[in-house]
This record gives sequence, structure tokens and C-alpha cells, in this order.
Amino acid sequence: MAPLPPAQPPRTLRRTAVRRVTGAVLAGAVLALLPQPPATALEDPAADPSTVARTGFEERVLFKAAQDPGYACYRIPALVTTVRGTLLAFAEGRKHNCGDATDIDVVLKRSTDGGRTWGPLRVVDAGRGDTHGNPAPVVDRRTGRIVLATTYNKGRPDAGNCDTPCERTPHLQYSDDDGLTWSRPRDLSATLRPRGWNSWYATGPGHGIQLTRGRHRGRLIVGVNAESHDGTRPTANHAALAYSDDSGAHWRLGAVDTHRIRPDGTYRQKPSELTLAERTEPDDRSGSDSDSGGTVYVGGREQDGTDLGNRDHAVSRDGGGHFAAPFRAVPDLYTPMVQGTVLPLPSGRWLFSAPADPDRRRTMTIRSSYDQGRTWEGVDRGRAVTADWSGYSDMTVVGRATTGLLYEAGKADARDEMRFARFTEDWLGPRRGPGPTTPDHAPGARGAYVLGGARPVGGRFGGALAFDGRDDAVRLPHRASLPLGDGDFTASLWFRYTAARGEQPLLWMGGVGGAPQVVLRGEPGARRITGQITGIVGRGPSRTATVRAAGAYHDGQWHHAALRRADGLLTLIVDGASTSVPDVPGTVSRTSTFGVHLGQKPDSRWHLTGELDEVRVYRRALSDGELGMLRESGAAIGDTVLRLPLDVV
Repeated sequence: MAPLPPAQPPRTLRRTAVRRVTGAVLAGAVLALLPQPPATALEDPAADPSTVARTGFEERVLFKAAQDPGYACYRIPALVTTVRGTLLAFAEGRKHNCGDATDIDVVLKRSTDGGRTWGPLRVVDAGRGDTHGNPAPVVDRRTGRIVLATTYNKGRPDAGNCDTPCERTPHLQYSDDDGLTWSRPRDLSATLRPRGWNSWYATGPGHGIQLTRGRHRGRLIVGVNAESHDGTRPTANHAALAYSDDSGAHWRLGAVDTHRIRPDGTYRQKPSELTLAERTEPDDRSGSDSDSGGTVYVGGREQDGTDLGNRDHAVSRDGGGHFAAPFRAVPDLYTPMVQGTVLPLPSGRWLFSAPADPDRRRTMTIRSSYDQGRTWEGVDRGRAVTADWSGYSDMTVVGRATTGLLYEAGKADARDEMRFARFTEDWLGPRRGPGPTTPDHAPGARGAYVLGGARPVGGRFGGALAFDGRDDAVRLPHRASLPLGDGDFTASLWFRYTAARGEQPLLWMGGVGGAPQVVLRGEPGARRITGQITGIVGRGPSRTATVRAAGAYHDGQWHHAALRRADGLLTLIVDGASTSVPDVPGTVSRTSTFGVHLGQKPDSRWHLTGELDEVRVYRRALSDGELGMLRESGAAIGDTVLRLPLDVV
């Protein structure tokens, strides 16, 4: 296989080389060190007459079938800034339908003014009946070359998926003129797709990175994921990094994390659709990895693994050669199963773009990290871009003051269109200090976050908290002791409300929708209190047991509710009267995002208008006598998973 021809420096550097060789060397060195593209006019808000200069945010529809005819659907965004400051927005142009395996071209739009205006649609890689997609561009800042990795498979005329096993092959092409023209793609299967990775293969999607420090400075890295198949069933999932040390001419497969399928057909982890960022601080803060170029942070979409969370991550401390440890999930980073992107800003702040609804692809939100991806702010502190349906996304630094976001969105479907947004760091808001908390007296617990403005009131025993039905809630910081798994449990609380309609969330542990969960809620419009669990065994599907107590209980008086799982039954006890239904088998804490909420549904679609007191959860079935003691005196009964008196904020 012939390598790519050597990349030439940008024209400005070539003219410099004619006049003075040493000047070109110095200029190339400076470009190699820069983590961000050159400054643009957007760095000076006074020079930018657009909405973003006045409000900090603006957006427009960039790809849409009605706007750019010839395609039924546009999906899978990728976005980079070239060394000349040009924005390149890539997408899959799906010709006949919005299926993942239809006739697909890789298309492109360019902007030379920081995203205020855009040129016409260009075809970068024509599918000609097959699927050419998963764009993963990366810019070589030493030469100006833009390298584009993509993946091919045989197309089909309908909207169905590629049959399993799906033979998919990685390809690569490049542009040396700022994205105006592109080389013919070449197949990289021989170097980047081991023979056993025969069931699935995908590049990106989304931008790759170039390392800016250490002995691997200048290295280009993109993420890939793949699956193996033995002819009968899938056998393993692979998350990997591919890298080049010569501006994309030659590529090698680097870090690989393989998770094999279990006998019951599940994976512990199944990371895919990787997003990359370079840390400038060593993991152990001692400088031990500074010579190797720092740490590459790799975030992934967690797809169907049994560990809690729809996002996962790993790190490489040797420039993408190896992972320091297997991927692990991030249980409380709220997002559905969807691709997302991480982007470091020049200020040191990191951004993460993805829908924030843990159940469905909607509410595109930007969340921040101030420790280079080690922790992320909660969804309540993120900045929502839209409440519409939304899906895949990619981001780039436009200038020191502006970030660009390309994302899938729509009023009715996240695949309706692709929007480009520009926003400033001021629009995101400053870093906020610790918010109010209320004590959790369970062993090893930290205080629970009090959100919105939930206020102390008199309770059934001591104080309680009142919730306004708009944004008030209590959410527990995640800890390993909270998930209840497949065992017995008892949840107990006091509630008081007068609401006559809507869903009134009392306690929610786990996910939402069809995900494993434990729920206690009021439904005054239906005149009932509901307890619910959703459990899953093996590959599933999940099953739900729902138990209801008749009566709205919205009389403004305190009532005690308990939900108990034991002896094959799910029992709801309200003010001492019990109702039981058959239990469902399996764990109530698996796979999806995981949170513990009081007064709030995890997708934020409903909030409690009322008051809560003495919320407790036990990892065992309390007897009727013990529940009687809780009702009569609020007595302390053994160790709890959580114990929230809600007396003080």
C-alpha cells in the first residue's frame, strides 16, 4: 500500500521558506506547539457584528434536506478548524432515507469567517450506492494538511441496518488546500483492522487530535471501535486508538481495550464512538508522564454494557500507544446512549456536548470540567443549547473567545437537520462554587445537593423540605453503595402535597424509561400512589412491576409511604395499608445512567409540588413491625443505604 505523499506546509510558510529557511523552521515549530488554531476576528467581540457578540450565542441550520436537496437526511457531524482559521463542517449525506446503511456520501461545508457564513455543499467522498461515512477529521498543524478517516460498507436500498456480521473497512484521504479539494480515499484495512475485527468497524465519528507536547508531539490520533464475530454470534468488542507520526502518511493501531462477551450474552463494558482530548497536567500531578507527551483522555458512548452509565472513559499515558487501564463507566454523567464530544478550551476549561436527557435524545447541553475530564459538572449546572430533540455533535475552538458546535437536532426528530452554533465562554457562565446541601446520615455518605431552591419547612419529625414543582429537587452524589442490584430493599418516606394533577415524583433511584429503576410517585390525577421497579436479567429485555395504592392523598396532610421488595413480591404500604404484586427478577441498577432524586424525575420532565421528610432506603426488607416504628416515631433502624432527615439546608 503506497503511503500518502509528504504534506507541504501552508502557502504562507512555503513563501517564507523561499526567502529564509530558518524562518520556516521556526514557524513550523511554533505551529507544532500551538494547541489551538490562529486567532480570528471572533476573538475581538467588538469586531464581530453578529448576535454572538451581543448575546454570546447564535445558531443556524447548516444541513437540511429541504435546504440542500439531493439527500433525504443529513447525519453524523464532524467539525475542525484549519491552521488558516477555516471551519470545515462534515456530515453524512444520506440519499434515499435516513438509514445507517443506505447510499451515503461524505459531504462538507466551509466557512472562512468563523462560522458567520458558509460556502456551498461539496461532496468529499461519494458512496455511489454504498455507505461511506463516520467522518473523523484531524488537522496537522505543522503542515496544514487535513486528514479525514472514514468507514465503508456495502450499501442497501432500504433503511435497514448492515447485516451482522457487517464487513466495514477504514479509509483515509487528505486535503492540502484548506479543504477545497481532496485526495482519492485509500483503504487502511491492512494496518488498522485486524483480521478478527470482522463484525463491525467504525472511525470516530468526530474530530481527532494532534498532540502538542512531550516526545510524541505532533502525533495524529483518531478513535475507532470494532466487534468480532465467530460466524454464529458476536464474541468481543474493541475500543482503540489509531495514530500517525508522519502527518498521516503511515498509520498504526495503538491502544486497544477488548471486552469479551459473557456466557449470558452481555458485556461488562462496550465503549464506542470515541472522543479524544490531550491533558496538559499529568494524571498523578507529579509530572511522571510529562516526557511522554501527557495523557490522552478518551471518552466513549457506553452501549449496552452491564456497568452503570451511558458514558465511559479511559486514558493513555504514552501518546495513544496503550490504555493505562480498561474503560470504566461514568454512572452519573447524564446522557442517553449517543455519541458526544469533549473539547479543551484555551482557558483550560473542558467542554462536553451531548443530550442531557438520560432516556431520550433531546436537550443538547454543554457541561464543563475544570480538572481535565476527571469530573464533570451536573446537568443542572450545564448550559442547555436547545430543549428540542438532539443527537450527535462535535465542537471546535473558533478563536480564543468563541466555540463552534455542530449538532443533530429537530422539533420532531433529532435527525431532521444539523445546526451550527457559536457561543462564548461568558455565555456558558462562570465556574460556580459548592451549592447548598442537606445531610445524608448513611454510612460513608456526603451531603445531598439541594437544587433549585427547595426550602426548609416544618416536617413530620423535625424539619422537612418544600419543593416548588418547577426546578426544586434533592440529588445525591454518586457512590458505589447506592445501587440496590437484585436484592431485597425497603424505601420509606413521608410526603405531603395538594397538587391535583401531573406526576409527583417522590423518590427515584436509577434510570428512567425502560431502564432499571426504583420509583415512588404520586399521580393525583389518576387518584393513586404508585411504586415501580424495572429489573433486567442477562441480555434482557427489562421487565417492570408496578404496584398502586388507591387514593390521591393530596389533602395537604402528612402520609407515610414505603416500597418493599421481598419474597417474590413488590409491596406498597401507604399509612399502614399494603398492596402487593408479583416481583420481577433481575437487577434494578444496571447499564443506564444512575441517579438518586427526591422531588424530581431524572429527565427533569416532572417535579414535585409538595414536601418530603425522613427519606430512607434499606438494603433489606423491613418487617411490618419495623415499618410501624418508622411511622410512629421515626426511629433509627439499622444501617441505611441513604438516610435524609431533610431537617436543614
